[in-house]
Amino acid sequence: MLRRASPPQPRPFMSSPDTPRVALFVTCLVDLYRPVVGFAAVRLLEAAGCRVEVPEGQTCCGQPAYNSGDRATAADIARRTIALLEGYDHVVVPSGSCGGMIGHHYPELLADDPEWAPRALALKHRTWELMQFLVDVRGMDRVDARLAGTVTYHDSCSGLRELGVKAQPRRLLASVAGLRLAELPGAEVCCGFGGTFCVKYPEISDKMVTDKAAEVEATGADLLLAGDMGCLLNMAGKLSRRGSGVAVRHVAEVLAGVVDETPPIGRPS
Repeated sequence: MLRRASPPQPRPFMSSPDTPRVALFVTCLVDLYRPVVGFAAVRLLEAAGCRVEVPEGQTCCGQPAYNSGDRATAADIARRTIALLEGYDHVVVPSGSCGGMIGHHYPELLADDPEWAPRALALKHRTWELMQFLVDVRGMDRVDARLAGTVTYHDSCSGLRELGVKAQPRRLLASVAGLRLAELPGAEVCCGFGGTFCVKYPEISDKMVTDKAAEVEATGADLLLAGDMGCLLNMAGKLSRRGSGVAVRHVAEVLAGVVDETPPIGRPS
């Protein structure tokens, strides 16, 4: 089960490289809608030789406030989150958008704050998206998982453009026994979620996700994967409304071998 921990005291970075102490930043959407992703992330991180903790008291990363122009609130949340995550060798996030917020936007938000700017930069260099961390930091190139079927993969905007997550999930998926990957045309095109974008521009957002759903179905895949819950919820909702048979899951669920433990996103239990 997820192990909670009180905020740790600062300690030297990577004092135990063979067994790094990793904080899992769960994210709001995983916590509220898809807890299995958090458990899958723990399983993968432990398989990569990490000691995993879930810092108690973590909340939203501040991205909704930031995207809405409320920089003061976003900065307050950033300071609280930075303090919570100090003292770990690494912070790992199963979401490109939240990982991008912590790693890229916190330093910019707090650039003029002499106390918090260096702390934000220090956190930036210890924060990773889950697939990025497993492959680029821990050198994982295969997993012990099996899935008989064809999957396709959507590259979420923040993970791809802010963090460079592209090849890493595909490398690990290639090691899943029985799995065939059918590349998605326009895999790098936004699904239309975009955080508050889908609220501000619902007609445009709906057209984008409708196009995405049609492309997903055209691949002939049984299962759609991605690494960001916002995108997954958006695409799962559209596919469901279309009466599509394509299931939707976070990529960590497949890699951790937990697909039999919970129904696909948006499907009844």
